Amino acid sequence: MNIYGLTFSQLEKYLLQTGEKPSKAPFIYKGLYQQQVDSLLELPAIRQSLKEKLHAVFTMEQPRLLAQTESADTVKFLFALQDNSLIEAVLMRQNYGNSLCISSQVGCNMACAFCQSGRFKKVRSLQPEELVTQVLFIQKHLQLKISNIVLMGIGEPFDNYDNVMRFLEIVQHPHGLALGPRHITVSTCGLVPQILQYAAHPAHGLLAISLHAPDDETRSRLMTINRRYPVAQLMDAARTCIRQTGKKVMLEYVMLQGINDHPWQAQLLADLIGTDDFHVNLIPYNETQNLGFTQSSRERILAFYDILKKNKITVTMRREFGSSVKAACGQLRADYEQSSKPENR
Repeated sequence: MNIYGLTFSQLEKYLLQTGEKPSKAPFIYKGLYQQQVDSLLELPAIRQSLKEKLHAVFTMEQPRLLAQTESADTVKFLFALQDNSLIEAVLMRQNYGNSLCISSQVGCNMACAFCQSGRFKKVRSLQPEELVTQVLFIQKHLQLKISNIVLMGIGEPFDNYDNVMRFLEIVQHPHGLALGPRHITVSTCGLVPQILQYAAHPAHGLLAISLHAPDDETRSRLMTINRRYPVAQLMDAARTCIRQTGKKVMLEYVMLQGINDHPWQAQLLADLIGTDDFHVNLIPYNETQNLGFTQSSRERILAFYDILKKNKITVTMRREFGSSVKAACGQLRADYEQSSKPENR
């Protein structure tokens, strides 16, 4: 069993069941997450016999780095897990700190038309330790502190709900990485039952919804999930989350030339939001191979932005990250697998 998959309460329970004092749990957690020891035998403030017991029972496996690409503000990682499954993570250096976007599944079944990772069908969901160790590996590898975590990489986090919630509990614990809820964002393409479940969970972070179109016709063409949970139902669930948590919900909107960037769609989006506490994030599309979509022109993005602002909608335009390091979800994996084919060797 990988020790990074244990929540703090699970670790306390293990200690109690094996005749140890649960009061040792804070020292173990601090050693794992704040000091990032390389071996359980190196845990500080723990007697030798307990270190050896932990070492005999638990592993500390972390992902294996296969590829890394870097630009001035972005570092993209391709990892192999213990079963050789491939996942990706992206570090974005921003004015307010280091934000890390991590994967939650191997592949994805949501099949969003513009998304590279949707071309890889889901093999399995990641376990809590496989989520946690993406963060720990990159912190130690780059010798920096991760200040914000975004679950927006490969996979649909709410299709891996239980493991994601355990991950949130681990990284938020004050003896762990001690990240506050406002420093963690979970992104969903729109699984309404899980949004409502998430709103009621004490360990939730911020919620981001990949909207990408305000009308059902366009959104259903881009995102098959909309055929199950259409825009009106999705927005009702998002409003419930706002009411229950008191937190703003982010609406992610990838700008696709000639598809979802028309002035009438900007006005429809403004009408859809009304006076509710949403924040729209306009995202320049990170173009990938073989998907047939192009990034909206700067003029169309600005026109879309202006309509939202005139309607008093809180809106930002995300600075473009990672085009030079293949930072679109699944892009580095796709290139790696293509180059690894026998005919390309």
